[in-house]
Amino acid sequence: MTRAVHPLLRRTGVMALALVALLGSTALVPPGPAAATAPDEELTGLVNPFIGTRNEGNTFPGAAVPFGMVQLSPDTGHSTGYDYQDHHIRGFSTVHLSGVGCRIGGDLPVLPTTGDVQQTDNARYAAEFSHRDERARPGYYRVRLGSYGGITAELTATAHTGRQRYTFPATQKANVLFNTGQSLHKTVSTSVEIVDSRTVRTTITGRGFCQDTRPYTVHTLTRFDRPFTGYGTWNGDALADGSRASTSRSRNGAWVRFDATDDRDVEATTAISYVDAAGAQRNLRAEEDGFDRTALAAHDAWERRLRDVRVQGGGATLRRTFYSSLYRAFLAPNIGSDVDGRYTGWDHKAHQARGFTYYQNWSLWDTYRTQAQLLALLAPRESRDMALSVLRIDAEGGWLPKWGYGPVETNIMTGDPVTPYLTNAFQHGLLAGHEEEAYRVLRKNADGMPPAASPAVGREGNDRYLRDGYVPHLPDRPKSKPGDSDLHEGASATLEYALADGVLARMARELGHRADADRYAKRSLNYRKLYDPATGFFRPRDASGAFTGSADPAKSPGFHEGTAWQYQWLVPQDLPGLVRLIGGKDAADKRLDSFFAYDRLLTDPARTARQVWVNGPYDYYNADKYNPQNEPDLIAPYTYLSTGRPWKTTDVVHAALTLFTDSPDGMTGNDDLGTMSAWMVLSAIGVYPVQPGADVWGLSTPVFDRVDLRLDRRWYPRGRFTVSAPGTSRENRYVRTVRLDGAAYDRTYLTTDAIRRGERLDFTVGTKPSGWGTTARAVPPAIG
Repeated sequence: MTRAVHPLLRRTGVMALALVALLGSTALVPPGPAAATAPDEELTGLVNPFIGTRNEGNTFPGAAVPFGMVQLSPDTGHSTGYDYQDHHIRGFSTVHLSGVGCRIGGDLPVLPTTGDVQQTDNARYAAEFSHRDERARPGYYRVRLGSYGGITAELTATAHTGRQRYTFPATQKANVLFNTGQSLHKTVSTSVEIVDSRTVRTTITGRGFCQDTRPYTVHTLTRFDRPFTGYGTWNGDALADGSRASTSRSRNGAWVRFDATDDRDVEATTAISYVDAAGAQRNLRAEEDGFDRTALAAHDAWERRLRDVRVQGGGATLRRTFYSSLYRAFLAPNIGSDVDGRYTGWDHKAHQARGFTYYQNWSLWDTYRTQAQLLALLAPRESRDMALSVLRIDAEGGWLPKWGYGPVETNIMTGDPVTPYLTNAFQHGLLAGHEEEAYRVLRKNADGMPPAASPAVGREGNDRYLRDGYVPHLPDRPKSKPGDSDLHEGASATLEYALADGVLARMARELGHRADADRYAKRSLNYRKLYDPATGFFRPRDASGAFTGSADPAKSPGFHEGTAWQYQWLVPQDLPGLVRLIGGKDAADKRLDSFFAYDRLLTDPARTARQVWVNGPYDYYNADKYNPQNEPDLIAPYTYLSTGRPWKTTDVVHAALTLFTDSPDGMTGNDDLGTMSAWMVLSAIGVYPVQPGADVWGLSTPVFDRVDLRLDRRWYPRGRFTVSAPGTSRENRYVRTVRLDGAAYDRTYLTTDAIRRGERLDFTVGTKPSGWGTTARAVPPAIG
């Protein structure tokens, strides 16, 4: 068949570019000398989508565009989709979440095969593959399957569609299998229909993310570029040749067949909608195009996005790792509305987005700490729409989200993450015109609890927290709703509530709600209610108010995915007060040194990071050391700024950055929808949000000589911000001086307004710590 092909994406060109991208993205390539990203250099070529696909990073290597509804990627049998250690592909499915810890998505796995269709279980008909025959770059994925005579599968995507191209061996029995009943989640019911000689329609209802949830439904429509020569369906193990439809509450699906004797290429576009079949049809009509043009558009979309950050310096491996992290930070949240603006709200009814794009998929316990701030800088237009989408969840579903998948609340994780998420949007000016609306729902959330009929748990421990100042630790209390319970993790829930109260107090004060501001500011000090003078650490309290559980802070219960050692620094709203509470700067510094194994770190930072800090992707407990793989500790290295030892922050941050590598196991822990990747990007730049939900950014030595950020002038009038640190290196890593727009700057933090109004932040660096940032006025202030 004849195609109009862009020169960049001629058939062999795509493969060559993908090969260059992958070969340029392996840990086997030695670091090169310091280099700049040339103006005409393809930044997409620096991205390795396979990073994080091994050792439970849970990323996916397939095709997506920034924030796209569709993430078309192979499923190998791993619980969240793809594992680099697997060698069989069960199908290429339309929906994945990058770096989540529990199964979800994987809707409609599709696989090309040849010969007679004899199996209906995708574990049995899965195709072998080798990583030698696999290539990926942003917006494009290719693999040659070793089974079925050698089929080449290529994937690309638009916002609402996934485009596939299969090159079969010469055969009259070239099949494409649609498995509607075997997704990554728990399937509730599915249907599949052969609509006409080129089109397949499905409806898939599923549920479950970590624990059971309310169901959600996704509709798909797939159109091929030529007619079928045969088709059929299955239900369970029963195959029905010539059947046009199948409906089931268990395993079912369909296949279509082509004659690939002469024309060996088959192309198809799959559109999805969370609203209805008509929505999928409109999405398909709006975004259907040839494979090469679609791949070029996806490439260009990623190139534009990545070009908002240009770096100079750093070795080749560091630059590839950095841009791969930046890529992953732009994968979510995901567009939830169709091309006509319709979306399914949390009341499971259809709504119309007017004047904004509706987004979904909210891993808020993770993303409020890093990714929300990075997107507010680099994608403020989308971030505004994301914040407005969260407000729509309350308006339509009755309560703000905690961890949302599609139109469903999962209640996974604890605390009150939506408050710092929305107050961050407020601090960045993303809620203009909606400030009071946002404050009103945040106040409702902070001062109350969802009704029993609501699927949301909200601040589940709020009754006791408001009365006594802490959430009791009640591990044996039955759950009131599916998901996690704040009452099972009373200590960490208390700390998270207090953090949220602190940033809400700032928002209330700036909006003129002074009485509320004073009330929330007082509540933000509730972390002190957990402090046990006998141990010097936070401890959970039981229903009577007594401290409970082990007095050993490495073994204390009540902290979600962590220990008292790791949660002791989660007081960003009042770090000066925390430092005083545990004995002052010298005592806090000594405790931090023990926590980070600082003496060993100075001798061998990379080995300390991998052998002392890291104990496996899901090993959260029984530890007295820093855990860089999980969210509660992300802020911890920056605590040294509050003890007057800013050089130690740099030592720890640079050691933690060694955990990010350019290889399949180059993620540290689950990426959690871009959270860990955003930590890497911001820490590498040297400007990190030390008060998530407020407007304070801590400073550490950048790892690049220069970073140029291109900013949206609607929110950042200067349109750019540059961070420079000429000569920075492993040996030359200590800050000597800092200048902000040419003027000497002695503080270890910036405000969001300083970034908005400024243009340059210039570091000079040396081989030894200096007196910069060591005075009392240099430390980040308390929020109150």
